Amino acid sequence: MKLAFSSNAFKQHTLGDAIASIASAGYAGVEIMADRPHAWPPDLPPRRVEELAGQLAAARLAVSNVNAFTMFAVGDTYHPSWIEDDPTQRGQRIEHTRAAIRLARSLGARTVSVEPGGPLEGVDHPAAPVRFREGIESLLGDAQSAGVTLCIEPEPGLLIETSQEYLEFVMDFATPLVKMNLDLGHMFCVGEDPAVAVRRLAGEFAHVHLEDIAASRVHQHLLPGRGAMDFEAILRALEHVGYDGWVTVELYPYESTADAAARQAIEFLRRLGF
Repeated sequence: MKLAFSSNAFKQHTLGDAIASIASAGYAGVEIMADRPHAWPPDLPPRRVEELAGQLAAARLAVSNVNAFTMFAVGDTYHPSWIEDDPTQRGQRIEHTRAAIRLARSLGARTVSVEPGGPLEGVDHPAAPVRFREGIESLLGDAQSAGVTLCIEPEPGLLIETSQEYLEFVMDFATPLVKMNLDLGHMFCVGEDPAVAVRRLAGEFAHVHLEDIAASRVHQHLLPGRGAMDFEAILRALEHVGYDGWVTVELYPYESTADAAARQAIEFLRRLGF
């Protein structure tokens, strides 16, 4: 396993400063937030992408994942989503993901994580999974050409919340280009045991998000060790299934103390043997 830290905790900093801080803390990789203020694709002409690749190389950081979940630049955390009633808005989500795939290819990332459909509020519910499937299918050619896997990230309150819902959704996808971004805190929030989820989903996930969650299971990302999740059991499960990919610590609520959070998280995880 390789540890990375998500740049989305560093929203009060430039991406360059985030890269320097994450490298200094000792991580092997950085997850790039494909949104403002960091790497909103329309803001990145080829010259800027080359500069970013140079910064990463100088810092000796790989890109663990391109996180295309949020769209603050034109909407918010969830909107425009894959399942909007308005086809123009759905198209914005699809084109954003297409651009994130191109960015991933340019930076050597193998995965792009995406939201699991979106919020159901105000949406034609029966049409939602169909729209999401059609959106993902429209990008499979781009993903294949780029050598990138699309990673659906189940999240509380969205179209796909649980491991079972994910498995049912991807049942008809006969391709290795669609996998899960396994956010272990999200599994805990929806009542699943994260270690059990790792074993159940072995081979289904291509990237892992890690954070702690309080015993209340409220969806609020906490520093590892500050909540109720069993990280020793999670580590044993990841080792048991032979996962050797990226584990990215995602602590976006800590944007006012991002550098300290990154350092505290890696110290805690290293003591456990991650």
